[in-house]
Amino acid sequence: MFTGIVEELGTVSAIKKAANSMELTIQSQKILEDIHLGDSISVNGVCLTVTSFSTDKFTVDVIPETVKTSSIKMLQNGSKVNLERAMRFDGRFGGHFVAGHVDGVGVILKKQKTENAVYIDIQISKEISEFCIPRGSITIDGISLTIFKLTSDKVTVSLIPHTYEQTVMGLKKVRDLVNIENDLIGQYIIHQMKRQSTTSNVSSEYLSKHGF
Repeated sequence: MFTGIVEELGTVSAIKKAANSMELTIQSQKILEDIHLGDSISVNGVCLTVTSFSTDKFTVDVIPETVKTSSIKMLQNGSKVNLERAMRFDGRFGGHFVAGHVDGVGVILKKQKTENAVYIDIQISKEISEFCIPRGSITIDGISLTIFKLTSDKVTVSLIPHTYEQTVMGLKKVRDLVNIENDLIGQYIIHQMKRQSTTSNVSSEYLSKHGF
C-alpha cells in the first residue's frame, strides 16, 4: 500500500526485455536508505517487487500483464521515474490509499501554468471515468492528486509547483502516456453497489407497490 506522495525521482539505468516481460534496474538514493529483497516499490504508480539491490540501484521484474496495461513499456535508459516505498503505518499519511495496481493509461492533452498551479488535461477511457468524481482522488504516475474537472473522456488535475518540479509530471509532454489508478475505496463501493443491484429483489415496481 502507498500514499501517492512521491519520495524521489529515480533513473532507469538498464532494461532487459523478454517477449512480454521486462527487468528494470533503477538508480536511486533515498529509496535505498531502507530497502530489502521483496520490498514493494511504486514505480510511476506501478507496484513492483525488489529482486536485487546495491548501494546505488535496485532491480525489479515487470510481468507481462503489467507491461501490457501500463506505460512501463515506454521507459528507456535514462528515463526518470517516480519512486515511493510502501507506506509505514507509524508515519504521516499525506495522500490517499494507493494500491499500485494500475487501472489503465491516459494521454496528456494539455498543460497550462496559471499563477501557482499547473493544470493538466488527461484523456481517459470511459471505464476509468466511471470511477472518478469531481474533487475526488486519483493517482497519476504514482502521484496522489485531486480531480479538478471531469468529463466522460477527460480529467483535469492541478499541481502545485513543488509537485510539478519534483516528479515526472514536470518532464512529461503532450501526447505522453501516464499510468492511472482510481480511488481504491470508491472502486470497492461502486463494485459492491453493482453486485447488490443485480442480486437484490428491491425494484422500482416493488417500492411503488409498498407505498414508496
